[in-house]
Amino acid sequence: MAQTAELIRELEGIVGPDFVMWRPEDLLVYEYDGSIERGAACAVVVPGSAEEVAAVVKAARRHDVPLVPRGAGTNLSGGSVARKAGLVLAFTRLNRILEVDPVNRVAIVEPGLVNLKLSEAVAEHGLYFVPDPSSQKVCTIGGNVAENAGGPHCLAYGVTTNHVLGVEVVLADGTMTWLGSDTRETPGYDLRGVFVGSEGTLGIITKIAVRLVALPEAVHTTVAAFRRMDDASQAVTDIIGNSIVPGALEMLDRVAITAVEPVFHPGYPPDAEAVLLVEVDGLRETVEEQAPRIEEVCRANNANDIWNATEAAQREQLWAARKGAFGAFGNLAPNYSMADGVVPRTRLPEIMRRVQDVAAEVELTIANVFHAGDGNLHPCILFDERKPGDLEKVITGNGRILEACVAAGGALSGEHGIGVEKQEFLPLVFSEADMTAMARLKPAFGAGDSFNPTKLFSPGEHAAPHAGAEATG
Repeated sequence: MAQTAELIRELEGIVGPDFVMWRPEDLLVYEYDGSIERGAACAVVVPGSAEEVAAVVKAARRHDVPLVPRGAGTNLSGGSVARKAGLVLAFTRLNRILEVDPVNRVAIVEPGLVNLKLSEAVAEHGLYFVPDPSSQKVCTIGGNVAENAGGPHCLAYGVTTNHVLGVEVVLADGTMTWLGSDTRETPGYDLRGVFVGSEGTLGIITKIAVRLVALPEAVHTTVAAFRRMDDASQAVTDIIGNSIVPGALEMLDRVAITAVEPVFHPGYPPDAEAVLLVEVDGLRETVEEQAPRIEEVCRANNANDIWNATEAAQREQLWAARKGAFGAFGNLAPNYSMADGVVPRTRLPEIMRRVQDVAAEVELTIANVFHAGDGNLHPCILFDERKPGDLEKVITGNGRILEACVAAGGALSGEHGIGVEKQEFLPLVFSEADMTAMARLKPAFGAGDSFNPTKLFSPGEHAAPHAGAEATG
């Protein structure tokens, strides 16, 4: 306790007393993220510059206290929870756009910048930032980099790693360096790529050079409703099999439709078992050629209702329903837990059947709203944490779904990371030699357990999730 008090005094000297929190009532809101994990920090510090971050890192190291970087806390695998009573480093104040180069289509931003704010700021130049997680109104770009986040419109353009050119990082000894740069190509090892998706375990990112993309000339959104999940799943495979790679190809099942319709009123048919939201963008001629072909594929797979959103307001309403689906689940249950497995598109029909089988096995409802185009599932198990046994059922259900994804030739995560929740499943994908090789990264960067310990690759340290869950109501 005396050591913690000494650390707090030192932190107050670095960032000011107003930006260090240590009282239990202040720490409470930092005990959780969007997962079912919980963990209490010893303190929270909110630096205002990269230099202050470096000073905080040095102070934490002197006191042998691990640092847990935190953006908006929307991550879904326990990545920003302090499970070893660490010091949470919140990026709330590091939220500026430092530079925009519209000619070279590059921006340099701080990690606490909210994702959507960047696209809004560069729209006047006819540009935008492609990665658009459902939480883009609140999630931060630093968090996106840490988790290698995706989003509905990453199917054709790639996830976060494809749009990060370089990062400024603070290493465990407090030194600052750039990995990558603000140019398109950098010779040598891709250390920038190593940091993207490293979940804050290798160092602290303080600046990010991101690639911007020109706003498309034309956009066309098609909605197709199906009475059978199998038909909708097959349509996904057939659309891309017809050499069409949409900007977005999303699916909502019956449970998700039931949740979003009263809130957002997208107008989905009441008898639909699944709805596809397909958006193509780019040159006007390309969009005009692809949109009718998408309709043909959907009709060939027994779509019973198809319509097109041609006006911007219509598209915004549809995407508001899609991106707001997780919050709308609060109409159905007080809590949810989301898995993030990936499967080959061709295996979607059987995997979706398996998800429903798991729902029956654990006796809980599962809602599905996900990136169907790249096979990135988001099965959301709805439950009530106050009900005895529900949390154990959730853990069992998530595990069975992830096992099915891997058995189908897929992966454990598409964009939410490994965090704490998926560590026990890593041997399903990686050999012991693989794990050993990856474990050498932290010592190579001098990180040890200085940053986000017990996350990502921590053999033997995984424990069952703590009680609790994200409230959606």
